[in-house]
Amino acid sequence: MSVAVAAGQKMRAAVLAGPGQIRLEEVTRPEPGPGQVRLKLEGCGVCASNLTPWAGPEWMEFPTKPGALGHEGWGVVDAVGEGVSGLKVDDRVAALSYAAYAEYDLAEESACVRLPASLAGEPFPGEPLGCAMNIFRRAEIRPGQTVAVVGVGFLGALLTRLAKDAGARIIAVSRRPFSLDVAARMGADELVAMDDHWKIIETVKDLTEGRFCERVIEAVGKQWPLDLAGELTGERGRLVIAGYHQDGARQVNMQLWNWRGLDVINAHERDPELYMQGIREAVAAVAAGRLDPSSLYTHVYPLEELDAALDATRDRPDGFLKALVTYP
Repeated sequence: MSVAVAAGQKMRAAVLAGPGQIRLEEVTRPEPGPGQVRLKLEGCGVCASNLTPWAGPEWMEFPTKPGALGHEGWGVVDAVGEGVSGLKVDDRVAALSYAAYAEYDLAEESACVRLPASLAGEPFPGEPLGCAMNIFRRAEIRPGQTVAVVGVGFLGALLTRLAKDAGARIIAVSRRPFSLDVAARMGADELVAMDDHWKIIETVKDLTEGRFCERVIEAVGKQWPLDLAGELTGERGRLVIAGYHQDGARQVNMQLWNWRGLDVINAHERDPELYMQGIREAVAAVAAGRLDPSSLYTHVYPLEELDAALDATRDRPDGFLKALVTYP
């Protein structure tokens, strides 16, 4: 994004200098253009979609622009551009911006959601919380259904809570004992270790008296969990692909999908308005106490340790669900 700048105003921003290499730079603070606001960021969530650029694929160009890859920011409006009428300086917002690994970033007014006073001081990475709300909406979960959540990370944990509150019976399937403990705290009724493919299928078959699940949410983004999720979806069930599949082509068992007559939903949104709808719904849910993500922010780093935050997101040490980078 091309922006005008005011001389002498500086900020710190992270730059991806090469595969697995972060450096901090002091750069000129951007000025908002028409319809934009400038945010003094409090922090930014670390997204698993950052991991492919972090690994340094051939198509990546280094160094990146300052702040690039950060898109889960929240903070306080500290300047407004021409034509902005719905936000003012000192409003605290969650924003969908794209250079939020920095102390300041620009966002369109339409890409900001004001945070209520009840959330003062609380981190709010709006983009992933909004994704959870959008995925939940597209899953169309109804009371009395059995829902399998395959992969209980940050997103899977949120979806477990949302599905449970909708009146569903939840079967959580995950690799790490820690994740299964989280699933139980978020309301899962049954916990199944993700270890042996056929054993899992037989376990879920027994738990559902052979019917399998009306809804299955795949929240990992890998081939095996996708294969498994299809097997756990019952006849005329809905397979919801929430995992971010970023490492190439996938194969699917079309014979199984055809035979069972599955509805397959790729629950990722790219329409900016749908993104914002999800964030608005997330703000309302958290403010009302219907959703509490606070215990899921397990690792917090300063901006100068963004590399450690990315490594933890990749390596998922015991106890890890979600990393935040915060700025004093």
